[in-house]
Amino acid sequence: MTKPSSDLANALLEQHVKHELSALKGAKMRRFLAQELDELFDLAGRVTLGRITSAEQVMVLVRKVVINMEMNPDIPGVAGDMYTEALSAPIQKTTKLNEIITREQVTGFLEQALALKEQRQRMISGVMSHPVYQQMVATVVYQGVVNFLYEDNLLTKNVPGVGSMMKFGKRMANRAVPGLDESFERRFKAWLAQSLPGLIARSEEFLQKSLTDEELRDSIMEVWESVENQTIEELHEGLGDVRMQGFLVLGYEFWLQFRQTPYFEGCAEAVVTRFFEYYGDRPVLELLKEMGVEREVIMAEIDGLELPLLDVLHKEGYLEALIRRRLTAFYTSAAARKLLAQG
Repeated sequence: MTKPSSDLANALLEQHVKHELSALKGAKMRRFLAQELDELFDLAGRVTLGRITSAEQVMVLVRKVVINMEMNPDIPGVAGDMYTEALSAPIQKTTKLNEIITREQVTGFLEQALALKEQRQRMISGVMSHPVYQQMVATVVYQGVVNFLYEDNLLTKNVPGVGSMMKFGKRMANRAVPGLDESFERRFKAWLAQSLPGLIARSEEFLQKSLTDEELRDSIMEVWESVENQTIEELHEGLGDVRMQGFLVLGYEFWLQFRQTPYFEGCAEAVVTRFFEYYGDRPVLELLKEMGVEREVIMAEIDGLELPLLDVLHKEGYLEALIRRRLTAFYTSAAARKLLAQG
């Protein structure tokens, strides 16, 4: 490039840079973005989601970002610190539970839960048929019978000296036959264990009939009424920071393991596939509107975030450097040299 052509190229570059910088700030930039937003919304009304991406491409992203991405091991600690800070915030002392979740919302959740009658019946059956529960009942019944025999029955309460005589007789019998007390306990509990299945079956039948939706609704709403006016700080009493951080660590470790299971990937793939079956052939604008993304929403974000960010980038010199990197290659190119030489 000859010197005159080089000088002209440099002069054009400087003027082009000034032009672009002036267009990237203030009212000019806002008008430009508003116009382009209109053009993009018009385009989104004609272009379908399937033309932009596919279910397969989204799943590749899910596997890369959600399933296989290495996670920072410090995340549980940071989350724990943030949780501790949130719990110590002054707002915890003044905010009541019913200011976060309303009675109407609780009622709505409750009605949905009460509709799961079959699941409730299976849960009751599962609990009452569990061996641990039966053993617990046997122990409770045994203790109740022993207490009744030696302390709480009508005879020992109303006839002076009978209770003491019975306890004395028990001690003498144990001295005469060591281990008698333990033998009686084992045999009595064994008898209870054999008898309990029938008793529990009748108890289950009673519960299934007695735990009506109305009774459950009343019981749960009574619990709600007892806590709805408590502050969040009062509800958190007894939950130490260390204990909660332990739960966060366990939850994080579970997520790291769970996200790499075939089950999680299968569920994610099913959701993505169904999403594209429903939205793939529909214009992107329909999806945006269903998600609440309107033009006014985007412009509000531009005014609140993008324009202030561009102003900072402009003051820091980044925008000018970016424009120069983009334009210098053109003004020093062979095509530009040829045009300037012809001029």
